[in-house]
Formats: sequence, structure tokens, C-alpha cells
Amino acid sequence: MSAFFAFLASNPYILLFLTVGLAVWIGRQTIAGYGLGMVASAIIVGCCLSVWASVYGHKLQLDNFARLLFYYLFMYGVGLRVGPSFLNSLGGDGLKFTLLAIVSCFVGLAITVFGTKFFELPPGAAGGILAGSQTMSAAIGSAEQAAASGVLNLPPGTTANDVSAMIALSYGITYIWGTVGIVLITKYLPRWWGIDARVSAKEYEKEHGVASGDGPAVTGWRATGARAYRLENAKWDGRTIGDLLRENPEYRVGNVLRNGEPIGVGSDVTLKLGDVIALGGRAEALTQKMGLIGPEVADQAALDIQLDRADVLVTNKEILAKTPAEMRAIPGVNQLQVVALERGGVPIPIGANTKLQRMDIVTVVGLKSAISSVGAMFGRVVRPSVATDLLTLSIGMILGFLIGAIQFPAFGASVGLGNAGGLLVSGIIVSSLSSRLRFFGNTPTAARNVLEDLGLVVFVAIVGINAGNSLLAQLTGILALKIFVVGFIACSIPPVLVWAIGLHIFKLNPAVLMGGVAGARSHSGPCREAAVEIQSNVPWIGFPVAYAVSGVLLTVFGYFAMVLAN
Repeated sequence: MSAFFAFLASNPYILLFLTVGLAVWIGRQTIAGYGLGMVASAIIVGCCLSVWASVYGHKLQLDNFARLLFYYLFMYGVGLRVGPSFLNSLGGDGLKFTLLAIVSCFVGLAITVFGTKFFELPPGAAGGILAGSQTMSAAIGSAEQAAASGVLNLPPGTTANDVSAMIALSYGITYIWGTVGIVLITKYLPRWWGIDARVSAKEYEKEHGVASGDGPAVTGWRATGARAYRLENAKWDGRTIGDLLRENPEYRVGNVLRNGEPIGVGSDVTLKLGDVIALGGRAEALTQKMGLIGPEVADQAALDIQLDRADVLVTNKEILAKTPAEMRAIPGVNQLQVVALERGGVPIPIGANTKLQRMDIVTVVGLKSAISSVGAMFGRVVRPSVATDLLTLSIGMILGFLIGAIQFPAFGASVGLGNAGGLLVSGIIVSSLSSRLRFFGNTPTAARNVLEDLGLVVFVAIVGINAGNSLLAQLTGILALKIFVVGFIACSIPPVLVWAIGLHIFKLNPAVLMGGVAGARSHSGPCREAAVEIQSNVPWIGFPVAYAVSGVLLTVFGYFAMVLAN
């Protein structure tokens, strides 16, 4: 083994990606449905390899430049993801979920700082406890920024590496309950309050027309479709397409053939007996009114419609003020079908009474001309691109570093957001602007995921490797127990408080509130488990805004946990 660790010590790139690969593999393993995930696994694998190597007299160490570079890319990617959601957090129910997230984050920070001081834990423990108990791995980076910035008064003999090791140690000890605890608490909160969340979800589904439960990944069911009918019902002879759709708004007209030739699909097109009409719509709508037009026909020419698919970014306030009936009367809407809705980077269920918000992304399928015209009325039409605007990426990174350089006096020293916080703000600014303008800053979801996933796991892996060298010197059973107790309380109290406020003060639907509790802790796992528990998609409605707000706050709070606990 000594030769193996000597090889790793002299080949840092192999060491890095061996750690990352092992972390991803271990992170995929689950016990009773629960697993560490690749980020927590990365810090554990990195520490274990480093400690193991030290037994044979080898010191594993990776360059800090690489560590910070990947962390900065991650922070910028987070900003790109959550940016548009902040606009939705400023009004309506979005404000309620914003306040819930703020309460959760501040209470978690307060418990962490108080517990660290009460037990007189070593420097670095506060940052690691906050990151682990709140399952916000990004807070590790901001905690390390505090240690590197010189704002901490370290005891004699304590080095920056010791602080980094304590951050990693505290994170690892508190992360497991931070993950499992929030899932269990979110899942069972309604029962503790004597509430049947399934009933609440069904009430919400009925009121807002939201479909329940996710279906299997592969199925013969198709939510939408298109069929062709020959017009034999004399009721529609001589009437227009507009008349047909006003009485049957659940349908879309994709094509009309007369004597085998298309005659257009405008609202003023007059129908005649013998016309072949291609109708589109939801599957249930296409079977509810059999015989409305006439018999179904297998007419390839009528159904051979060139359809387009695009995302529409909703920005027009005037459109949002319209009623559903007024929206359906917009020219071209009858030729489109909504297939997905995304809010704050999170898909949410679509119901008959779902209210659109500014910065929602609506995915539609239909005629290209209709998508262009209707999309322009609602906001901006965005067709996915695989290209990444690297110029905007470079400008955004530079802007983030400039923002991070701004400092102001506080806590007896000059403090600021630092590079990580500046990049987070920069990402929010860039994504907010690009979501409106759409002529710059294109960052496909896959590219953004690489920034986030690879950036974070590499950063944490390097933290673990570098921390392992001094880890054994600090670890004792009593210290580990104290850290766990603080993390247990910091994980468990905030979600219960958020639930009580949301239920009794904000009067939120319990099923929706379950998602809000998960979002306030910036963790999608509890929301997913809640949706499975109550067999409904309703929890995802309360998730996006709280998720975005808490993600930003908890990331920045890693820095303040270190400063306040010092």
C-alpha cells in the first residue's frame, strides 16, 4: 500500500479523479432508500485516503488554486440556477415561502452559533455544522473563505489547515442526520399535527385541477394526442373554426383539409361537410365527445402536421391579469398545447386553474407560427440551444470577483461577500437579465449542471484530502458527540418552526406546506419523499421559491457562522 499512496502523492490528477469516482460510486449506494450522495461521500473518501496514506508516511495534498477554481464555478452555477426565482419571491404566496426560508435559515444559523459557543467547539466547527445540519455543502466553501480572509482570531498553535479539517469533520458528523432527519420530519409533520395530508392534497388537486402522483417512466399512456375526423355533423356546416373552439375550448385545430388540400386553421375559416379536421388536445378530451364532428379517419395528410416545441418565458404582466377564458380567446392559442411548466428551475404540476407567474417557463407544442405569435404576447420564445455563451460566462465571473472585492466594516474587521458570494450574486444578475433578454448568456441546463455538480464534488474532494492530514489529531469521542448534538438540534428545530408558522399564521395548505418546509431547507429529497408519501405532486408547488432563497442564504451563512462563533 505504501507504493500505491506514493504513486497517488506524485500523481495529483489521478488522486483527484480517483476520489471523485469513488465518491460518485459510493454516493449512489443506498440503505433502506437513503444514501450519502456524492458530495458527502467525496469529503469522506478524501479524508479516508489522506488519513490512510499518513499511516504509511505519505502526505496527500492538492493545489488550493484548483480547489477554489472549482468552487467558484459551482457558486456561479448556483447563481444561474436560482436567479429567476428571486423575482417570484417578492409577491403573493412567493413572499410567504420567502419568509419561511428566511426563518429556517436564521434559526439554523442561531442554533449553530449558540451551540458552538456553549460547547466551546474548536474554530471551524460552526461552518461545518451549519453546512452538514442544513445539508448545504456550498456553505463549506464560504466557511473556508472566512478562515482564509483573516477575520478569525485563531488560538495559538491553530493553523488554517486545522480549521479546514474541523470544517470537514463537523460536516461529516452532522450531514447524515441532516439528510435523514429532514426527510423524516417533513414526511411525518402532518401526522404529528393530526392532519391527513393526503386529504389536503386531494382538496388542492380538485380546487386547482392538479394531476396527482407521478406515473411510471415508460407507459402506453400519452397525455396529449391528435386525431382526424371527417365533418358529417350538419351543426358545423357553414360555421367557423372559431365557433367550434369557442364551444369546445379543450380542443386545438392543427389542420383542415378540403378535397385533400389544406385550407388553413384561422378562426375565421368556414367549415363544410366532408372537410377532414385534425384535432389535438388532452387524451381524455379527444374521447369525451365522440361524434362531435363525425367519424374518425386515418388520414395521414391531415395528421402530417409539422409541429414545433419551444419554451416560453412569461414576462408580460398584462397577460397574467387575464382570466383563463380570455387567454383561450387569444388568436393562435387554440393551436398550442402546454406540456410542462417550470418555476425557479423546478418542474411543477399543471392544473386547470394553475396561475402563471412572471419568469415561469412554459413548454408548449404546436404550430410554429402559433408558438411565435402567442409566445411573443406572453413573453419570449426560447428554443433550446446546446451552445454555451462563454463570453457571458467570462464577464459574469469577472463581475463576481469585482463584487466580492467590495468590503465594509463589521465585527471589528473589514468583511464582504468574498469571491464566492460575489460570484453567487453575479450569477443571479446574469441569469435574471438573460431570462428577460435571451439574446445573451445562454447556458443550457446540462452545462449548468456540470458547473454545479463537478465544481462542488471536486472542491469537496480536495477539502477532504487536504483536511485528512490533521484530522486524527483533532478527533475525540467527546468532541464528535458535542458536534452531533448541535447538528441534531440545528437540523430538527427549524423545519418544525417553519411548519407551525406556515400552517397557523400563513394558513397554507398542509400538502403545499410540506414542499415549503423542504424548500426552506434547500433539499429536494424531503419534497420527493413527501410527494410519494401522500401520492400527490402538490408538495412541489410550495418548493421552488423557498428552495432558491434558502440556497443563497445558507451558502452565505457559512461565512457568518464562522465569524459569529469566533
